[in-house]
Amino acid sequence: MENYGLTTVAEFLGDLLIYRNLQPIDHRLPGFREVAARIGLGGPTIPRKSEPTYARIVAFLLQRARALEPGASKIQRLVYIGDTRMNDGIAFANLCEAGKWPGIAFIGSESEQPEQVELVAEAQRTLYLANRWAMLRDFHRYCSEHEFPIDDSTAVVIDLDKTALGARGRNDRMIDQARVVAVRETVETLLGDAFNRAAFEASYDLLNRTEFHPFTADNQDYLAYVCLILGSGLISRDKLVEKIRSGELKHFTEFLASVDATASDLPETLRELHSDIHTRVRSGDPTPFKAFRYNEYVMTVQRMGHLDPKAPAKELLAHEIVITQEVRQAALAWLEQGALIFALSDKPDEASIPAPELVARGYRPIHRTPTHAVGTQAR
Repeated sequence: MENYGLTTVAEFLGDLLIYRNLQPIDHRLPGFREVAARIGLGGPTIPRKSEPTYARIVAFLLQRARALEPGASKIQRLVYIGDTRMNDGIAFANLCEAGKWPGIAFIGSESEQPEQVELVAEAQRTLYLANRWAMLRDFHRYCSEHEFPIDDSTAVVIDLDKTALGARGRNDRMIDQARVVAVRETVETLLGDAFNRAAFEASYDLLNRTEFHPFTADNQDYLAYVCLILGSGLISRDKLVEKIRSGELKHFTEFLASVDATASDLPETLRELHSDIHTRVRSGDPTPFKAFRYNEYVMTVQRMGHLDPKAPAKELLAHEIVITQEVRQAALAWLEQGALIFALSDKPDEASIPAPELVARGYRPIHRTPTHAVGTQAR
């Protein structure tokens, strides 16, 4: 591993990316509601990354992004770079289907096991599953050998979180750390003297397990709110877990309704916060706990590019959220070959883009915040 210096994700993306709210950062592209109306999607709910409707919106945006370049070729094939077989694999398959494109996806994660690749082919789609990010160089060769050129007829979609930034298996713990610290500090600020760190960490660690995902919908805003309510003493952790496991409480919205029925027992500050979150959830906002997400943004940028420019790679991986050099190098090469490079992030906009008061202090969106690039250089 080597340190390749300070740069930004925007070096190879520009502003061609969307965060959780599906509002393109590049203002030349239409926003979520306009796209939804154009392709006939009903309802205000923003789809999740694994849903077919999400893929239809992204496919539309890819075609519009390609059309921004005069004389550009029509998209004929798709390359996808991600870090999880399940979530990214589903998103990739849906996107191929939505665009009617053949595709190849590189799904990477760093492992201590010997280097290996697993190929999963179905119809005109192939998953290239690798346990080293450095194997992106072999992936490029694989595409060439299988007559799948990455050129001006190719759209390359890159997952931002734990792929381009904070590579899974190598640097992803720093992304998780920023989020957990943000949850803890937000809950501590709201509870004041009533905050019990040990109790908070026990609640967070327990309810963040896969067992409880049907209840929390694997939504960190929901989890943060539940930990806040537990910390307030309105309900005990043991009682809540008992209700979830017995099936009495099946979903977060049921818990929210139960809190609403006894909200008068909460301190005034928490009552106001509960009312705001309750309203946002009912309106379909996927990230209703705004204070937590604003804090997550700050915790994230504090972990980007703050070490000495010549710090060794090992130190950077342990203390910064860094750019994955292998992804950066591949994206720059494909950009040079004329490919469209576009990124997706499931991170909420509030945790990725600074509020106006922070912009005035010089803060920038995550993709334009300098940090170090760490990895191996392709031969």
